[in-house]
Amino acid sequence: MDTKQANENHRGDADIAAVASLMADETRATMLMALSDGRALTAGELARVARVARSTASSHLNKLVEGGLLEVESWGKHRYFRVAGPQVVGAIEALAPLAPGKPIRSWRQSRAAGRVRFARTCYDHLAGELGVRFTRALVDQGVLLEAGDGYEVAEVGISRLREFGVDLSGRKGKIRFAPRHVDWSERYHHFAGPLAKAVTDHLFELGWIERIPYGRAVSLTEEGRKGLQERFGLTLEEGGDSQVGHLLDGEA
Repeated sequence: MDTKQANENHRGDADIAAVASLMADETRATMLMALSDGRALTAGELARVARVARSTASSHLNKLVEGGLLEVESWGKHRYFRVAGPQVVGAIEALAPLAPGKPIRSWRQSRAAGRVRFARTCYDHLAGELGVRFTRALVDQGVLLEAGDGYEVAEVGISRLREFGVDLSGRKGKIRFAPRHVDWSERYHHFAGPLAKAVTDHLFELGWIERIPYGRAVSLTEEGRKGLQERFGLTLEEGGDSQVGHLLDGEA
């Protein structure tokens, strides 16, 4: 048995405090939240998001890389940072329902918070009110079937998504199941996994949703609003109050 294997065999319980301490700093938490949509950003961009000096941002980013929460890659003269994987975003999303809301002190902050709650990407798939409402529309139309901790994907559902233009080529085997996440802002479920990523990618390709610079929120375009209504019977107004967030209370 080599030294590496021996060390792995003698590891104790998970050191949650080591990861929690990295997330406990407000600047680092802000950076992790900004990167939770799966994009890669430079230290300068993350410094602006967190409203700290470039040198301060670099120090925090180095700690996150050393702690295994972020990965860094060099493209030309720049270094880009991204979350190390979906498990990092999963940890953030799991903590979010337990966390108190940040105080809103300006119209700008209120507008930004409303956009994040309305629509955002959770690593690689759609979340927020739009993600939840879209998931419910797919269930209502029989594309997804509620089953246990996620959704079964019937052959008719795959056919309808392919007809819609979702690219499912290159997937290993047939997609029979889509996991679900509890959306922290809506307190209800949205679908996740490879199928949700493929659908979200297609919504971006169509121009139905667009990224908002330097934020994880996405906006619903007018074309997208019309398309979702015509194709999936989904009617919604961006920024409006949603009743979906109270569905879990109604089930209790």
